[in-house]
Order: sequence, then structure tokens, then C-alpha cells
Amino acid sequence: MSAPPAADRLRILVCLLYYLPHRSGLTIYAQRLAERLAARGHEVTVVCSRHDRGRPAESVENGVRVVRLPILPLAVSRGFFLPTYPWSVLRLMRTHDVVSVHTPMLETPLLRLMAAITGKPLVVTHHADLVLPKGLGNRIVNRLMLAFHHFMCRAATRFVHHTRDYAEGSIWIGPYLDKLEVIPPLIDVPAPDPAQVRELRARWAPDGGPVIGYAGRFVEEKRPELLLQALDVVAREFPHARLVFAGQHDVPYERYSLLHRDLVASLGERLILLGVLTEPQQMANFYAACDVLAMASDRECLGLVQVEAMLCGTPVVMTDVRGGRMPVRQTGMGKLAPPGDSQGIGAAIVEVLRDRQRFVRPRAEIARRYDLEASIGAYEEVFRRACGATQRVPATAAAPVR
Repeated sequence: MSAPPAADRLRILVCLLYYLPHRSGLTIYAQRLAERLAARGHEVTVVCSRHDRGRPAESVENGVRVVRLPILPLAVSRGFFLPTYPWSVLRLMRTHDVVSVHTPMLETPLLRLMAAITGKPLVVTHHADLVLPKGLGNRIVNRLMLAFHHFMCRAATRFVHHTRDYAEGSIWIGPYLDKLEVIPPLIDVPAPDPAQVRELRARWAPDGGPVIGYAGRFVEEKRPELLLQALDVVAREFPHARLVFAGQHDVPYERYSLLHRDLVASLGERLILLGVLTEPQQMANFYAACDVLAMASDRECLGLVQVEAMLCGTPVVMTDVRGGRMPVRQTGMGKLAPPGDSQGIGAAIVEVLRDRQRFVRPRAEIARRYDLEASIGAYEEVFRRACGATQRVPATAAAPVR
């Protein structure tokens, strides 16, 4: 794509806590947005924490300027104290046109104040409501974060979320539906490599399978233990079924896996722990090697991995929760299961495995609904309107996922 005329180029400041090499749905989303906007000729700066000392304080990565701020060795749940944040971000805001904030994040009150000082518009992409594990300390953090979030939200120009379905049930962004822009998620996954897929299946399912995939962290809100329990239901009809877990198993800030270590150990060879897969091609091959991708989340804003799996030809079982249920509802490529119910999740997995082809849709059909370039174009439109600029050719996003 050719660069826009100089008058239409935007200087965009992207604010979030974690950036590369950290890998989460939020981080990957922000990276895709920043790099695609830079590829379109915009000047994009990401400001984040220097949580990995192996990364430089400032660098240019795939066309994006990345500024990593020092942290104090004192963590607050998943967050850090960033002592230089106020003046560093204030300085950056002065040289940019619009601020793209990715929430939840602790620094939201500062961002509102600095935006007021500099007169720069805030466009907030809300990825998911913050839900921390039980405990007095986490309850305090959660309430503070929510109060900080609302303080910023009242001054935000626009909000972006993947679905209206999630937004309507969110105490974080539900009060601001008049500012909501629904933009389908930024999905970019390569085509699977057939030879590598065959190799993975031979390794994971030497006795014929089936293979049930899971992609995500072992944290409470994802409820992966329900999938482990659901294996017993699946095994009644498919005794050789295995669950292949792609993602961080031992999460430092949330030791949820320790509560279920006996369950993990009891599964033996039926559970395969891959760890974090960092390369897009690895993820594509993982999805394609699975007969079904299963998610047991209590809360899920959408679940990018669902759409990635569908693009790789793999149907999905997902719990029927706001936001998370929409890819299955919109595409028909999978089955919804009752939240918190391992028996119901197992039954849904069995139904998909019994007649898998009934749930498979062509890649092109899924790609039309989740068109990456159309979504980036919709972001450009939102940013330009936030700046009070006009766009010569309005961007049209893919069909909104309600």
C-alpha cells in the first residue's frame, strides 16, 4: 500500500504496559496495529515498560519507534511502577497527533491529565475488563484500576472494541456506548505448512488421536482446568484423545497452575505442554494439527485464537460468554458450551469430533469477515476523526461482529 499524502499522515502514540517480547493477545494486537499503520506511512511510536532488560531503551522495530521506560523492582499484580512515565509520555504527546491507549492499564489517570495539558485526543482500545484472582489485595487493585479507568474514559474521544456484545455487558466500557467504535479484531495468521502439520500429528497422536488444542495462559479467567476435566468425558467415546496446551503454563503473577498440579500430573501422556510458541508459522501449524480448539473461559472479550484457528481450518468449542461467543455465532464454525461446566464442555467437544466437517468453513469465508486491512483502515478513520481531520476515501471495516 502506498503511503498517504503528507497532509494525511498521522503521528500516533501507542500507550500500553507490555510490548515485545511479551506475548499476550493485547500485546500482539497492539503490535499488529502499530506495524500496519507504520507500513501505511504513518509515524508510530510505542511507549511501554522495559520489562525485559535485554531490550534497548529505544529502538526502531519493523518501522515502529519503541520507547521502553525503566521500571522499579516493585510489581503491583501484573503491573509495574514507571518512575519516568509522566514527563516521558508528556514529551512524546507534544510531538504526536493522537494517543492510542490500550487498556486495562494502571497509568490511565496520568494519560488523561497529560492529554488535557497537550490538547491531544485519546482513542481507547479496551481489550478486556480486568479480573484478578481472589484476595483482598487484588480486590483493592481491581477497584482502583476501575476508578482510574473511568476517570480517563470521561475524557476519551472514542472507544474501540471487537464486539458490541461484550461492551454492553462491561462495567468498564458499558457506560460509554455512545463513544463506541466496533472494529473486527486484527487477525494475521499464515497458511499452515502441510508437511509440518503431518509431523506434529504423528508426534501428538501416534495412535490416531483426536487432538484437542488449547492456546492461552494457565490463569483463572481462562479456566483451563475445565478442559483437563473434560478429557474424561471425551475419553468415553475417544479413548486416545489428547489435549495439547500451547501457552504459558506457570504464570508468575498468578500461580493458578499450582492449585491444579495434581490434576495436570494425573493426565500423564494425555496432556502435552508445548510452552509459548513465538512464531506465527508455529501457531498456524499448531492450529491445523488439532481436530478442535477448545476454550473454557469464564470471561473472554473475543479470543483472537478462535479466529486464528478457524483460518487454519480448525473448528472451535467456546463457552457461551459475552464477546467470546461471537466468532462461533457469526461463522458457525464450532460449538458453544455452558460456562463453568466441564461435562458440558466435554459434550460439545465430542459433538464436534463426531462430525467435524459439519463445522468447517472455507478460509476465504472467515477471512472476509475478519479482514485485517479493512480493520486497519477503520482505525485510520477513527484516528482522523479524533484529530478533526477529514479522510478522502472513508475506510470500510469488515462486517461488524456484534
